[in-house]
Amino acid sequence: MGKAAIFFADGFEECEGLITVDILRRAGADIKTLSITDSLTVKSAHSVEIKCDGLAKDTDIMSADLVILPGGMPGTYNLADSDIVNNALMKFAASNKKIAAICAAPYVLARLGLLKGKKATAYKSFRDKLTGAEVLDREVVVDGNITTGWGLGAAIPFALELARQLEGESEAERVRAGIDYIH
Repeated sequence: MGKAAIFFADGFEECEGLITVDILRRAGADIKTLSITDSLTVKSAHSVEIKCDGLAKDTDIMSADLVILPGGMPGTYNLADSDIVNNALMKFAASNKKIAAICAAPYVLARLGLLKGKKATAYKSFRDKLTGAEVLDREVVVDGNITTGWGLGAAIPFALELARQLEGESEAERVRAGIDYIH
Protein backbone atom coordinates (compact mmCIF):
# COMPACT_ATOMS: atom_id res chain seq x y z
CA MET A 1 0.00 0.00 0.00
CA GLY A 2 1.48 3.30 -1.14
CA LYS A 3 1.35 6.30 1.16
CA ALA A 4 0.49 9.80 -0.01
CA ALA A 5 -0.08 13.21 1.54
CA ILE A 6 -2.13 15.94 -0.11
CA PHE A 7 -1.82 19.51 1.10
CA PHE A 8 -4.98 21.59 1.42
CA ALA A 9 -4.85 25.37 1.68
CA ASP A 10 -7.73 27.81 1.84
CA GLY A 11 -8.77 28.45 -1.76
CA PHE A 12 -7.98 24.96 -3.10
CA GLU A 13 -9.82 23.60 -6.15
CA GLU A 14 -12.09 21.02 -4.57
CA CYS A 15 -12.44 18.67 -7.53
CA GLU A 16 -8.69 18.46 -8.14
CA GLY A 17 -8.09 17.64 -4.50
CA LEU A 18 -11.04 15.41 -3.69
CA ILE A 19 -11.10 13.42 -6.94
CA THR A 20 -7.46 12.61 -6.32
CA VAL A 21 -8.18 11.53 -2.73
CA ASP A 22 -11.17 9.45 -3.84
CA ILE A 23 -9.37 7.61 -6.65
CA LEU A 24 -6.27 6.91 -4.58
CA ARG A 25 -8.38 5.51 -1.73
CA ARG A 26 -10.33 3.35 -4.20
CA ALA A 27 -6.98 1.99 -5.41
CA GLY A 28 -5.99 1.09 -1.85
CA ALA A 29 -3.47 3.86 -1.22
CA ASP A 30 -3.12 5.36 2.23
CA ILE A 31 -3.67 9.05 1.49
CA LYS A 32 -3.85 11.68 4.20
CA THR A 33 -5.48 15.07 3.71
CA LEU A 34 -3.33 17.69 5.44
CA SER A 35 -4.33 21.25 6.25
CA ILE A 36 -1.50 23.76 5.97
CA THR A 37 -3.46 26.10 8.26
CA ASP A 38 -3.85 25.86 12.05
CA SER A 39 -7.34 24.36 11.60
CA LEU A 40 -8.45 20.96 10.33
CA THR A 41 -11.21 22.75 8.39
CA VAL A 42 -10.18 24.27 5.07
CA LYS A 43 -12.40 26.28 2.71
CA SER A 44 -12.17 25.72 -1.04
CA ALA A 45 -12.12 28.27 -3.83
CA HIS A 46 -15.89 27.78 -4.13
CA SER A 47 -16.63 27.97 -0.38
CA VAL A 48 -16.87 24.22 0.23
CA GLU A 49 -15.47 23.37 3.65
CA ILE A 50 -13.71 20.07 4.27
CA LYS A 51 -12.24 18.60 7.40
CA CYS A 52 -8.73 17.30 6.84
CA ASP A 53 -7.25 14.17 8.43
CA GLY A 54 -4.53 16.19 10.11
CA LEU A 55 -2.44 19.33 10.28
CA ALA A 56 0.63 19.37 8.06
CA LYS A 57 2.71 20.90 10.84
CA ASP A 58 2.00 17.88 13.10
CA THR A 59 2.60 15.20 10.45
CA ASP A 60 5.70 13.23 9.45
CA ILE A 61 5.29 14.08 5.77
CA MET A 62 8.51 12.28 4.81
CA SER A 63 6.87 8.95 5.70
CA ALA A 64 4.76 9.34 2.53
CA ASP A 65 5.84 8.04 -0.87
CA LEU A 66 4.11 10.88 -2.72
CA VAL A 67 3.13 14.46 -1.93
CA ILE A 68 0.36 16.17 -3.92
CA LEU A 69 -0.60 19.80 -4.53
CA PRO A 70 -4.09 20.62 -5.84
CA GLY A 71 -4.53 23.90 -7.70
CA GLY A 72 -7.13 26.59 -7.17
CA MET A 73 -7.08 30.24 -6.29
CA PRO A 74 -5.89 31.53 -3.99
CA GLY A 75 -4.97 28.03 -2.81
CA THR A 76 -1.94 27.78 -5.08
CA TYR A 77 -0.50 31.02 -3.74
CA ASN A 78 -1.21 29.88 -0.18
CA LEU A 79 0.70 26.65 -0.88
CA ALA A 80 3.57 28.65 -2.41
CA ASP A 81 3.77 30.84 0.70
CA SER A 82 3.87 27.87 3.11
CA ASP A 83 7.25 26.98 4.62
CA ILE A 84 5.87 23.53 5.47
CA VAL A 85 4.97 22.87 1.83
CA ASN A 86 8.20 24.32 0.46
CA ASN A 87 10.37 22.36 2.91
CA ALA A 88 8.52 19.12 2.18
CA LEU A 89 8.86 19.62 -1.58
CA MET A 90 12.58 20.30 -1.31
CA LYS A 91 13.11 17.23 0.88
CA PHE A 92 11.04 15.05 -1.46
CA ALA A 93 13.03 16.31 -4.45
CA ALA A 94 16.37 15.73 -2.69
CA SER A 95 15.26 12.16 -1.89
CA ASN A 96 13.89 11.62 -5.43
CA LYS A 97 10.48 10.88 -3.92
CA LYS A 98 7.30 11.38 -5.93
CA ILE A 99 5.78 14.87 -6.25
CA ALA A 100 2.54 15.73 -8.05
CA ALA A 101 0.82 19.04 -8.79
CA ILE A 102 -2.19 19.95 -10.89
CA CYS A 103 -3.66 23.11 -12.47
CA ALA A 104 -1.90 26.21 -11.14
CA ALA A 105 0.05 24.26 -8.49
CA PRO A 106 2.98 23.27 -10.76
CA TYR A 107 3.88 26.95 -10.37
CA VAL A 108 4.88 26.14 -6.76
CA LEU A 109 7.34 23.53 -8.07
CA ALA A 110 8.73 25.92 -10.68
CA ARG A 111 9.21 28.64 -8.07
CA LEU A 112 11.44 26.25 -6.14
CA GLY A 113 13.42 25.30 -9.26
CA LEU A 114 12.07 21.75 -9.24
CA LEU A 115 10.90 21.87 -12.87
CA LYS A 116 14.24 22.99 -14.31
CA GLY A 117 15.00 20.70 -17.24
CA LYS A 118 11.74 18.75 -16.71
CA LYS A 119 8.71 18.27 -18.91
CA ALA A 120 5.55 19.59 -17.27
CA THR A 121 2.08 20.98 -17.82
CA ALA A 122 -0.23 23.34 -15.95
CA TYR A 123 -3.41 25.35 -16.32
CA LYS A 124 -3.16 27.46 -19.48
CA SER A 125 -2.76 30.81 -17.68
CA PHE A 126 0.08 29.37 -15.55
CA ARG A 127 2.13 27.65 -18.25
CA ASP A 128 4.29 30.77 -18.71
CA LYS A 129 5.16 30.57 -14.99
CA LEU A 130 6.81 27.13 -15.31
CA THR A 131 10.31 28.59 -15.39
CA GLY A 132 12.92 26.13 -16.62
CA ALA A 133 10.42 23.50 -17.75
CA GLU A 134 9.65 22.18 -21.20
CA VAL A 135 5.91 22.87 -21.17
CA LEU A 136 3.74 20.30 -22.93
CA ASP A 137 0.13 20.63 -24.03
CA ARG A 138 -1.00 17.36 -22.40
CA GLU A 139 -3.47 16.46 -19.66
CA VAL A 140 -0.86 14.69 -17.56
CA VAL A 141 2.92 14.76 -17.82
CA VAL A 142 5.29 12.46 -15.93
CA ASP A 143 8.99 13.28 -15.89
CA GLY A 144 10.99 11.24 -13.44
CA ASN A 145 9.60 11.73 -9.94
CA ILE A 146 7.33 14.66 -10.92
CA THR A 147 3.79 14.38 -12.25
CA THR A 148 1.83 17.42 -13.39
CA GLY A 149 -1.73 17.86 -14.62
CA TRP A 150 -3.24 20.73 -16.56
CA GLY A 151 -6.40 21.39 -14.57
CA LEU A 152 -9.81 20.29 -13.40
CA GLY A 153 -10.57 18.56 -16.70
CA ALA A 154 -7.53 16.35 -16.14
CA ALA A 155 -8.30 15.47 -12.51
CA ILE A 156 -9.39 11.90 -13.27
CA PRO A 157 -6.46 10.93 -15.54
CA PHE A 158 -4.09 12.72 -13.13
CA ALA A 159 -5.42 10.72 -10.18
CA LEU A 160 -5.40 7.46 -12.15
CA GLU A 161 -1.74 8.06 -13.04
CA LEU A 162 -0.93 8.58 -9.35
CA ALA A 163 -2.84 5.37 -8.53
CA ARG A 164 -0.76 3.56 -11.15
CA GLN A 165 2.45 4.90 -9.60
CA LEU A 166 1.47 3.94 -6.04
CA GLU A 167 -0.58 0.77 -6.49
CA GLY A 168 0.32 -0.56 -9.94
CA GLU A 169 -1.24 -0.78 -13.37
CA SER A 170 -3.84 -3.44 -12.47
CA GLU A 171 -5.22 -1.42 -9.53
CA ALA A 172 -5.37 1.77 -11.59
CA GLU A 173 -7.18 -0.13 -14.35
CA ARG A 174 -9.59 -1.69 -11.83
CA VAL A 175 -10.46 1.76 -10.49
CA ARG A 176 -10.79 3.21 -14.00
CA ALA A 177 -13.23 0.47 -14.98
CA GLY A 178 -15.08 0.76 -11.66
CA ILE A 179 -15.76 4.46 -12.12
CA ASP A 180 -16.67 3.82 -15.78
CA TYR A 181 -14.09 6.31 -17.01
CA ILE A 182 -13.49 6.06 -20.75
CA HIS A 183 -10.64 8.03 -22.16
